[in-house]
Amino acid sequence: MTVHIHPAVDQGVKQGSGSFAGGTLVCKCQDRPVKVGIKGDVAHNHACGCTKCWKPDGATFSVVAVVPRDNVTVLENGDKLHVVDASATIQRHACKVCGTHMYGRIENKSHPFYGLDFIHPELFQEGGSAAPEFAAFVSSVIESGVDPSEMPGIRARLKELGLEPYDCLSPGLMDAIATSVAKSQQKAA
Repeated sequence: MTVHIHPAVDQGVKQGSGSFAGGTLVCKCQDRPVKVGIKGDVAHNHACGCTKCWKPDGATFSVVAVVPRDNVTVLENGDKLHVVDASATIQRHACKVCGTHMYGRIENKSHPFYGLDFIHPELFQEGGSAAPEFAAFVSSVIESGVDPSEMPGIRARLKELGLEPYDCLSPGLMDAIATSVAKSQQKAA
């Protein structure tokens, strides 16, 4: 049985060009699609198993990366965007019509990832953005209905694709969070 992760990686992880200068994210609407401009390449691209991230039909994981928030501009049909859950840490701006999450923004200035917006690179019209590097929140796919007995196969498939599975973020990102927390505690002392 083939384990499906996400259409962007199921046939193998396609490496980025190494010189991606940015592009345009486009929602799934045929009429008046939302378009969001991104300057520069993405960072920390990964498969995400959380239940909050947008996933295309048939995907077990989302594919999500970050870009500096100053590099994100709504180009067309921004009137179709709304925040999915205003109480969530990541304010996911989605198309009201097709439901595609176009970008997620953290407004809490004390959050370690403040200043970074979360995007779904498979929505780029252009190819060549940095490839997914790991898988995060892998066990969380159980919360979205995956049978726990499937987890060994899912983890094996992620490893086969070169996406090391973690049940949190990658070690480098976890270190960045801990560093941010430590710095904020030092300031408070």
